[in-house]
Amino acid sequence: MKQVPIYSMDGKEIERISLPEIFSTKINLYLIARAAIADQTQLYQPKGNYIYAGLETSAKYRGRKEDYGSLKNRGQARLPREVLPDGGWGKVRRIPSSVKGRRAHPPKVEKKIVEKINKKEYAKALASALAACTNIDFVLKRGHKINKELVLPIILDSEDSPAKTSQALKLFEKLGLKDDILRAKQKTKKVSGIRLRKGGKKTPKSFLVVVENLDSNLAKASRNLPGVDVVDVKALKVLDLAPGTHPARLLVISKKALGALVQKFSDLKNFAKG
Repeated sequence: MKQVPIYSMDGKEIERISLPEIFSTKINLYLIARAAIADQTQLYQPKGNYIYAGLETSAKYRGRKEDYGSLKNRGQARLPREVLPDGGWGKVRRIPSSVKGRRAHPPKVEKKIVEKINKKEYAKALASALAACTNIDFVLKRGHKINKELVLPIILDSEDSPAKTSQALKLFEKLGLKDDILRAKQKTKKVSGIRLRKGGKKTPKSFLVVVENLDSNLAKASRNLPGVDVVDVKALKVLDLAPGTHPARLLVISKKALGALVQKFSDLKNFAKG
């Protein structure tokens, strides 16, 4: 098995361990993409039109030629119009081409927007995505700026420190990850188009920090760094490891989270290997 170093909070190597078997899973790009898309669809907000949209009006269609208020031979289109006193003709309503009318083809609530995937298949995809994170060629191809000699994933001994973001930045600098943070910061750009509210920026993804406790100092100190995401190991998804279906995200994981991850897969019965 691949030997990887464990780093202290000073950025120094203190020991080496063998990576768990799940990191040796065969990398299946198609399966990773399928699972990532399934994760994306879980975030979609269901849409549906208001059933009375465009109908809350007095407008009606008077098509019979002798009907009271008919527009026959009046030089106007015979469309649903608002009912006014004394048989007057109001504005056109209800139809899609009118102001405040119904939409021609509104979103349907019964439309299936969630992509489902089998549990064992998803577990296989998660293991495959973790294996991709240990492949330096895949990680560099994804755009991360790191030394080619770096052994992945990066495992930290503790989650108790650093306590501040500035201290976390110094730690990641010692681990050789500063260039990747700067890449995310420098390539942050405004989203094109008119934005009337805040949040119109797009930041590239930097490394992912996986912890066992989101209230730990490591999690709190890392989450404000540009492009860096922090996730609880229990909630780890394929989309976290392969944003945009592109696998091999640079991974930083604590020793406790690594143990919890191994336990997570050991609890899964009949998990298919490699």
